[in-house]
Amino acid sequence: MLAAESKMATEEAVGSSNANANCSWKEIVEPVEPFLRAVTQQLVHQAQEFDPKIVPYAQHALNSNGKHLRPTLVALAAGALGEVSGAHVTAAVIIEMVHLATLVHDDVMDEAEIRRGQLTVAANWGNEIAVLFGDCLFAQALKLAASFPTPEVCRAVAMATNTVCSGEILQTQQRRNFTASRRDYFRVIEMKTAELFTLSCDLAAFLSGAPAAQRAALREFGAAFGTAYQMFDDCVDLFGSESDAGKSLGTDLAKGKLTWPVLLAWENAGAADRVRLENLIQHWQPANLPAVNELLVKYETFGPTLKVIAGYLENARHALHGLPKTSGRTGLLNLVDFLAQQTDTLAV
Repeated sequence: MLAAESKMATEEAVGSSNANANCSWKEIVEPVEPFLRAVTQQLVHQAQEFDPKIVPYAQHALNSNGKHLRPTLVALAAGALGEVSGAHVTAAVIIEMVHLATLVHDDVMDEAEIRRGQLTVAANWGNEIAVLFGDCLFAQALKLAASFPTPEVCRAVAMATNTVCSGEILQTQQRRNFTASRRDYFRVIEMKTAELFTLSCDLAAFLSGAPAAQRAALREFGAAFGTAYQMFDDCVDLFGSESDAGKSLGTDLAKGKLTWPVLLAWENAGAADRVRLENLIQHWQPANLPAVNELLVKYETFGPTLKVIAGYLENARHALHGLPKTSGRTGLLNLVDFLAQQTDTLAV
């Protein structure tokens, strides 16, 4: 389920604005399961396209047990406009390969040994192989994008890849930088995470031959939903439980990544507490997490953060108002409401 990728909990959605909000994650993706199986099959095929000595790395990375959230967005967005085609499957494969390439590189930077329940490429074969193979994945995605009869797909994928990698650079530059503005925080999210959500919706609309207004609406949806998704993920690392997260909490802080609740606490804190918060993160160890959370509670960061997430989710819903009332549109709305419900579980 979605928890495998985003650390969401598994309860059914409640208290949402959508009439079908009580769908579980399984029910949301069930209509597009044939599409996702086709994506998985193509990923397996793509693994065989590499040099024989590189195939083991490709099989390891591409045959993962991820839940393919971005391909799900492609399928639902395409379904919101009409028929889903083989071209949509290929687009989803391209986007998933770009996403997996970023994960291979992230694991090198974060010195991560486990990804989705298995050893990372870096842990298996070393950082040098992992970096180079991540580059190969990017190149393979662009090669597949170039197979479309129009250059627009390749251009869009290349631009999105550039944006994602630039966002990672900016985030790295801002580690432990408490003076980073709110604008900088959201800019990194929009570049590093929301960009591939936007691309998923945009390419789905383009390949469906959607008019400009519908394509723009789906781009807006992807950007808003992707931003809310990353903010939720940031909150899980601080306010969630280790059983739901599937890993130790505070990993963002361990890497010096200052997420929205931490920046908000620092902005609102007095001089002494600012210094305390800075020291806790500058000299990070897991035992520091309760003290950080104490400051987050003291300066009431949880409620305002959830309010911002809710605002982005409402923007995502609003973006879909002008689209036909199709099963794909309903699926996108259910996806928004599911994330809203999962956010609510953090408050329990």
